[in-house]
Amino acid sequence: MTKITIFRKAWSSDEKLDGKTVLITGANTGIGKETAKDLAKRGAKIIIACRDMEKAQEALTEIIETSGNDNVKCMKLDLSDSKSIREFAEAINRDEPKLNILINNAGVMVCPYGKTADGFETQIGVNHFGHFLLTHMLLDLIKRSAPARIITVSSMAHSWGSINLEDINSEKSYDKRKAYSQSKLANILFSRSLAKRLEGTDVTTYSLHPGVVQTDLWRHLTGPQQFIMKIAKPFTKNSVQGAQTTIYCAVEPSLVNETGQYYSDCTRTSCSSAGKDDDVAQKLWELSCRMLNITWE
Repeated sequence: MTKITIFRKAWSSDEKLDGKTVLITGANTGIGKETAKDLAKRGAKIIIACRDMEKAQEALTEIIETSGNDNVKCMKLDLSDSKSIREFAEAINRDEPKLNILINNAGVMVCPYGKTADGFETQIGVNHFGHFLLTHMLLDLIKRSAPARIITVSSMAHSWGSINLEDINSEKSYDKRKAYSQSKLANILFSRSLAKRLEGTDVTTYSLHPGVVQTDLWRHLTGPQQFIMKIAKPFTKNSVQGAQTTIYCAVEPSLVNETGQYYSDCTRTSCSSAGKDDDVAQKLWELSCRMLNITWE
């Protein structure tokens, strides 16, 4: 059984990010928004990338008012649509001179079966393929901005999953919890593979478990699952607490000497054995490139 440690302290650091540009997906709510507030307070330029622009505008106002930093903007990004991802990335590459920190934060969780605009099962499509393509399209800019960091929010749920390379879109059978776990395992394998490919570039990568956090991701839980989570609520984190490990990976100076690792509660920790399987990681990388029709050595 996986041990759950409740770490509720805010990570304390006076590290500044003046002159840095940070892009956070899904930052209109939850831990993404709290991450944006913290990094804005540290002086970074913040770009929040969101599908719902009405909620994004509300979050933008809150981030600016809370941080006292007006160098924040929101842009539309739908990670379930490669056309939207490409248009967004083209705009970033055209308009932004640098990108120092990319935080792949957005995600969907245990949702009913559905497909993205590109025909991917929704959870693997948004959580993995969407961020895979986005990172690919922004990587040249990130490299030019080095030292730089790429942070991908995973989950301890990765330890309950496996990568089904023969049925990545769960078309033969669908279990929403297994599909979610697969997508979170894919996040870790992607970060691990990316670190190897970026050796010598001064771009480092990190994946993390934010904790069991009370967020909008719970909206698809039904019946007994909702009841269990209500009982567990005293043992969960709020969004501020849940954002701390993301902030740590974005800011902690010593992590410049680490890459491709997995973190929880602001500490480097061990992921599952499946998260260290370099053979599966390579096969997933190749499959992702084929399905997205991109070339990425």
